[in-house]
Amino acid sequence: MNDFPIDYAAVFQALPGAALLLTPDLVIADANEALLRRAGRQRRQVIGHHLFDVFPDNPQDPDATGVRNLRASLERVLATGLTDTMALQRYDVELPGRPGEFEERYWSPVNAPVLDADGQVRLIVHRVEEVTEIIRAGAAREDGGVRQRMTAELYARAQELQQLNDRLRQAHARERLVVLALQDAMLPAPRPVGHHRAAVRYRPAVGALNVCGDWYDLAELPGDRMAVAVGDVVGHGLEAACVMGQLRSALSAATLVTAGPARALEVLGTYARSVEGAESATAVEAFIDWTTHTIAYSSAGHPPPALLHPDGRVEFLDGATDPPLGARPEHVDRPEAQVSFADDAVLVLYTDGLIERRREDIDVGLARLAASLTRHRGAGAETLADALLAELLPADGATDDTALVVIRL
Repeated sequence: MNDFPIDYAAVFQALPGAALLLTPDLVIADANEALLRRAGRQRRQVIGHHLFDVFPDNPQDPDATGVRNLRASLERVLATGLTDTMALQRYDVELPGRPGEFEERYWSPVNAPVLDADGQVRLIVHRVEEVTEIIRAGAAREDGGVRQRMTAELYARAQELQQLNDRLRQAHARERLVVLALQDAMLPAPRPVGHHRAAVRYRPAVGALNVCGDWYDLAELPGDRMAVAVGDVVGHGLEAACVMGQLRSALSAATLVTAGPARALEVLGTYARSVEGAESATAVEAFIDWTTHTIAYSSAGHPPPALLHPDGRVEFLDGATDPPLGARPEHVDRPEAQVSFADDAVLVLYTDGLIERRREDIDVGLARLAASLTRHRGAGAETLADALLAELLPADGATDDTALVVIRL
C-alpha cells in the first residue's frame, strides 16, 4: 500500500463488507477490519502472506472447491482487467487458536482490479459478504434435517450457476479463437509488393470481439506499381466481418482487371448492391506508380488519404470523393484524381476510427492526424504506424474500429 496515497488506503478500509487487497502474485497487501473480524485473524497473521496459506481449503472436506474457484476468478481478473463476480461459495474458515478445526462458512465474493496508468492490473480488491447466517436463518425454525437439506439445496443451485458461467466462459474463449482465425484469414499481414513494404494496423472498438467491418488490401500491379485500399462496413462483430470479407475480395479481384481505382470502385459498388449489410459501406483506393511518381485515387464516401511530403507538409487527397458504395440506384461513373509525390513521401490510408470523435468536427480529427504525421515525418513505416495509433486513439480504447496502412514512397 506504500505506493498509493493515504486517501486510497482510507477508501479501502471503508469498503462495505470484508475486503482484502492482493498483489498479482496473490500475496495479501492489506485487509480491512471487517475481514480481520470475520476471519478471526490479526493483521500480522495476514499481511504479507499468500492468500491460500492464510485461507486454505478445509482438509477434512474432500469436495472442498473454495480455493479452486477463487483462484480461477482471480486469474480471470488478472487476464482481462475486468471485475469478476462469483456465485455463492462455501469456503470453510479455520478457527482461531484451534489449528486444523474448520467452521462451515458461506460467502458472496467479488474481485475487482486496480489498474495502473498503462491499464495493467496492479492490485486486486477481493470483497466478500458473509451469508452464512442468511442461509441458516431460512431454516432456523425447522428441525436439523430440513435445515441441512435447505442449506445444501441453496449451495447446490449456486454451484450449478458457477458451472454454467464456467461453460459460457469456455464457449466464449472458443468463439474468440474462431474469430481470431477468421480475422487472420481475411486480413493477413501484407507481403512485400515488389521491393516496397507497407505497415498495417488493425484495432477493433472497445467491447468488440476482436473483429470488425474495417479492412485493408494491397496488391502488386504490372510495372513498378501498387494498389492499396481501405474500407469500412457499418457495424461490428461477425456479421460486419463477413460483409467486409466479401467486399474486400471483390475489390481485390476488380483491381487486377480494371484500368484504375475509379473503375475498380464502380465494380465494387455494383457488387455491393447485391450484398445484404453492405449498405453505406465506404472505401478508398489508390494506385501508386513509382515510375511516374504519381498516385491515382478515388473515394466512395471515405475519409481522404493523407500524403506526407518530405518537407513535412500534409496534403489530404480529397479531389475524387463520391457517395458510399451502392448508394446510387443506377450506375454513374466515379471520379478519379491524380497527384505527384517525391521520393521519401508517405501515403497513409485509414478508417474513420482513427480521426473521428463524438461531438467533434471531422476537421479537428484531420488536423490532429496532420500534426502527428508532421511530427514523425522521419520515422519508418512501422514506427510511424505505431505513433499514429498511440497519439490519435483514445487512451481508454477506441469507440470505433480502426484500420491503418502506412507506405513510405
